[in-house]
Amino acid sequence: MYKQQNSDAANRPRLTVAAVAEMNGRFLFVEERLRNGELVINQPAGHVEHGETLLEAVVRETLEETAWDFRPDFLVGVYLWQHPTTHTSFLRVTFAGGVAGRRENLELDEGIERAIWLTPEELAAQSQRHRSPLVHSALADYLSGERYPMALLKSLLP
Repeated sequence: MYKQQNSDAANRPRLTVAAVAEMNGRFLFVEERLRNGELVINQPAGHVEHGETLLEAVVRETLEETAWDFRPDFLVGVYLWQHPTTHTSFLRVTFAGGVAGRRENLELDEGIERAIWLTPEELAAQSQRHRSPLVHSALADYLSGERYPMALLKSLLP
């Protein structure tokens, strides 16, 4: 019989989304200042809010972190990752697509220093600054042709 060892909600993976947005061979990333002051690179990403679909979350998070209107076209992958120090687990659903435009006067989320467009080579040259291994994995999967239809997503929210 299955015995649940960590039933506390704090021990469950945190549901997040991320965007892989490409324009002219460059990809949209954010430079984000962590609580410890470290400046890291990440895809536009964040937590899914209560009552929000995965698509709504990735569009919202990308807008809040970059001021770009993201238009997801397909799934790249679903990643389960555990932070090596805090042991917090994250379940990240990563989407790929394009951007429809930038909202010039929109203030970025707290902690986000700026949105940047990088080539895969420029990103690789800064691998020590990646927020997590998810940054490289999502881009590598996208570049290798990982594409899954949005029809895989089923939302049964009211």
